[in-house]
Parts: sequence; C-alpha cells; structure tokens
Amino acid sequence: MAKIKDTDYLGLSARIHAMEGNLVTRERLDRMLEARTVEDAVKILSECGYEELNRVTPDGVEEMLARRRAAVTAGLEGGLPDPRLLDVFKVQYDYHNLKVLLKAEAMEKDFTRLLVGTGRVSPQILKEAVSGAASLPKALAAALEEGRRVLAETGDPQRLDIALDRAYYAEMGQLAGETGSQYLMDYVSLLVDSANLRCLVRALRMKKNADFLKGILFRGGKVGHQGILAVANAGGSGLGELYAPTRLKEAAQLGADAVKGGGLTAFEKACDDALTAYLSGAKYVPFGEAPVIGYLAALEGELTNLRILLSGRLADLAPETIRERLRECYG
Repeated sequence: MAKIKDTDYLGLSARIHAMEGNLVTRERLDRMLEARTVEDAVKILSECGYEELNRVTPDGVEEMLARRRAAVTAGLEGGLPDPRLLDVFKVQYDYHNLKVLLKAEAMEKDFTRLLVGTGRVSPQILKEAVSGAASLPKALAAALEEGRRVLAETGDPQRLDIALDRAYYAEMGQLAGETGSQYLMDYVSLLVDSANLRCLVRALRMKKNADFLKGILFRGGKVGHQGILAVANAGGSGLGELYAPTRLKEAAQLGADAVKGGGLTAFEKACDDALTAYLSGAKYVPFGEAPVIGYLAALEGELTNLRILLSGRLADLAPETIRERLRECYG
C-alpha cells in the first residue's frame, strides 16, 4: 500500500468532526437518567440519530446498539484512505463470535442471538468455518484451532476466553502496526496494558501468585510482564509504583484499593477512562487518521455507556448508582 499522508484524510476528517456532534454527551446521559421512564430515556437518543424502540427490553437495547454500530461502520467503509483503521475496531467482534460459536459447539446449544454482525467476517461464514465448511483468514483460523484445543483439553470456557483474547490482542497489534500510525499503535498498547492490569488486580483479589498470571497475561503493552509478575509475587506491593509513569496511574491506585477489599466498579471505570483521556485529544486534530481513530473508539465507549445506563434503568437501579458506573464521554 502506498504511503498515506495526513492530507489524504482532509475530507473525511471534516466529516468525522461533524459526526462528533451526534455523539451522546454527558448532558444527554444525565437527561436519560432523569427521564420519567426508560422509554422516555430512549427517545432522547433520537436527537443523536438512533432508531426509536417501541418496547424497551434487554434484547431490544442490544439490537439498537448493534444497528447503530453497523450503520456507522457501513458509512465509513469505502471512504477510508487506509481501511485497516476500521479493521482494528472490527476485529474484536470476529473473536467474540468465535468464542460464542465454540462454546455453542461444546455445549450443543444454539447461541445465534449472541452473534454480532459488525466484524470483518460474517457470522454465517464463521459458523461454516467452525463446522469445517468454510475457510478463514490465517490468524483467525489459527485462533479457531487453538480455541478448540484449549476447550477440548480443559473444558474451561474461561481458558477459551483467555486463548482467544490473546489471539485478538496479537492480531489487533499487528493490524495497527501495519497502518504505521503511532497514535493507533499507542492506543492498542494502552488497551493491552489495561487488560493486563485488570488480570493482575483480579488475580491478587483471588490470592493467586505469578505462576497463575504467567498463563493469562497478554503481549503488546508497554508495562513489562516481569514487573507485573513481581507485583503479583509481592501480594500487590508496588502496584501503584509500577503504573505511576503511565496513563493508568489512577486506575492502578484504585486497583490497589480493590485488592485490599474495595469494590471493582471505580477501578474498572478508571481503566476505561484512561483510554478515553488518551483519545480525547483527537477532537482537536484538524485532519489525519487521529480523528477517525478517536471517533471509532468514542462510539464504542458510547455504546458501553448506553448499555450500562439502559440496563440499569430496566433493573430499576437508582440514578446515582448508574451514574457512578458511567464512563467519561469523548472530548
């Protein structure tokens, strides 16, 4: 592929910055929390281009969010100077679908409703590949075989998740590297560091040591495995210091509190907020790949927030309980 310049994104960047105006802001989230009913809350989303729901149910919410993601993805396809930017954000759904299909095969159940149609490979092709009737791209095919092996040997769905997550982060890092975008590569590294920090905190809460962690840490982050394992062997001592030079400093401090018996909600939120803080500067970049990357990640964050808010409303949680779980908004 010919070298792509920032100026190749001039027209698209202007379009992306216009699309940012339809992102769900904190003010809109607050209005949704204060709406009289969950149906009234969903109506507020029409201001941002979301389809209306006649009846708000958990499945209906998931379908609405999936349609939103699909519409944005379809609108960008064909217009990107480097389509691999979009693949970096699509790849997670390939691996999600592979997890669903392998678990369905092992349990002899139909989990079709859990499949997501916004990956690089259609759910139908993945289903055919799992049954041996279709081929997949090399990395995904290798992940399928590894996932099936792990599940056959251990019978443990969590081990399957770890194996496929490892393949996911590896392929996402490869795709980001192929684009040559340092901004995107740093984003993926931060994702991996966040995932490893979550693994460390959960292992410490379970009183697990470095031997347990060795098999589940992911490669591609900037925080070295040796440092993470040393903290694990020390029972959590040094956790804050290890991440102090990184964007996950606050999350690590909250993680240290969680290890001592505190809750995980604030810690999980801080991990996601660190990613948003990294990306938010893209709003002020006039053109180039950064606004596209920032917007795509912002959309994923928006869908997460809407899932948290609407599932909370459906469960009749107090507005303040829901509010403390919401992630920071883009920008």
